[in-house]
Amino acid sequence: MKLLLKGGTVVSGQGAEILDLLVDGETIAQVGKDLTCPDAKTVDVTGKVLFPGFIDAHTHFDLDVCNTTTADDFATGTRAALRGGTTLVIDFACPNKGETLAYGLKLWHEKADGKSSCDYGFHMTIDDWNENIRAEIPDMLAAGIPSFKMYMTYPAMMIGDRDLFLALEELGKYGAIAGVHCENAGVIDALIAQKKAAGETGPASHPVTRPNALEAEAVASLLRMAQVANVPVVIVHLSTKEALAEVRAARERGQTVYVETCPHYLLLDESRYFQEDYSASARYVCAPPLRTEADQHALWAALADGTVQTISTDHCSFTLTQKDAGKGDFTKIPGGLPGVESRGILIWSEGVAKGRISEAQMCRLLSENPAKLYGAYPRKGVLAAGSDADIVVIDPTKTGLLTAADQAANVDYCPYEGLETQGVIEQVYLRGKLAVDQGTILTGPEGTYIPRTPGTL
Repeated sequence: MKLLLKGGTVVSGQGAEILDLLVDGETIAQVGKDLTCPDAKTVDVTGKVLFPGFIDAHTHFDLDVCNTTTADDFATGTRAALRGGTTLVIDFACPNKGETLAYGLKLWHEKADGKSSCDYGFHMTIDDWNENIRAEIPDMLAAGIPSFKMYMTYPAMMIGDRDLFLALEELGKYGAIAGVHCENAGVIDALIAQKKAAGETGPASHPVTRPNALEAEAVASLLRMAQVANVPVVIVHLSTKEALAEVRAARERGQTVYVETCPHYLLLDESRYFQEDYSASARYVCAPPLRTEADQHALWAALADGTVQTISTDHCSFTLTQKDAGKGDFTKIPGGLPGVESRGILIWSEGVAKGRISEAQMCRLLSENPAKLYGAYPRKGVLAAGSDADIVVIDPTKTGLLTAADQAANVDYCPYEGLETQGVIEQVYLRGKLAVDQGTILTGPEGTYIPRTPGTL
């Protein structure tokens, strides 16, 4: 079936222009002015803004963590993603220590295959490093996984400086890249012990035990390791102005560093942890924690000047009942926020509509850059002939309201409850098929696995 979208503002990473889009089956056949096609269904999108399908390169669906499992699995999480304009998620396959990468990949395919409503891929988590794991790296690339994840905190996942360095070196041989969670685990543990000894066990202790300096210190340490290994790295969910300074210093040395941040670091601040009601505060526990308004301003500026290249969500959702597990011990609150459903319209409303970033910058941050960095471009991330017809149609003139009652995610709260958005996502097309219309999800689990190759920006 052919589809002709007429008169919309088509956005790319280079700019925005009123153009027509001709879709033939699952791909875009032509982009241009005054297109005609007698055998195509014509849709008037005059006054609307058309983006390439958004890519969320940081989600956690069906993940066992903190003695529970995330509220969203691939069935519910990808429906929420699609409703929010995300047509490709890249989740994290997470084998436990002692398990092979192949086992982790097989397990995540079992979680996702046949259940996903948007397209999907995987990063591979490395939480062990030995000769057997090293030998599996080429197999992961052959399976379409050129990106990996490592942790500098969390005992169940971190591998220590020696093995982190060796893994970075090995990945560099193949053009693969690692995203790294940067926080100083040892000092965090010391601060946690102090708070517990003082009987300060509520959510307010969470941000105090993970201060800005401990993210910045870990970022600096990682970047010096990457300098010696002579490899690029990705700093995931960067949250502080101090960490941005470390990134800029590394780039001035000539290093290649990519940076991701998340909507909650742009729009929410640490005051959420200091509410009297436990549940009201606990729902915002995530790592790194929410920061200050000064950090928010620094991050928006970094988006505008290109210091930060991608905005993902780190979607890791839990119900309020699951968050209650931490009553009496803030370290037992499952960490993470839902976000995959709201990211696109938040960045439009709070970013583009408020003049903080341009349409083209939003396209780069949510679509083009992650597609290029993680090896899915030009199949994904651009509205161009030959690309998948993943299209997000935004009406910039309407207003919306973010509420827990109006969401597809399997969670009973919205971090942005009551926030009015300027603009709404009206339609989402997944590989040429209308998948979401006026907030109603029209498709089932028709997402497909997207193998990727090593990429770069």
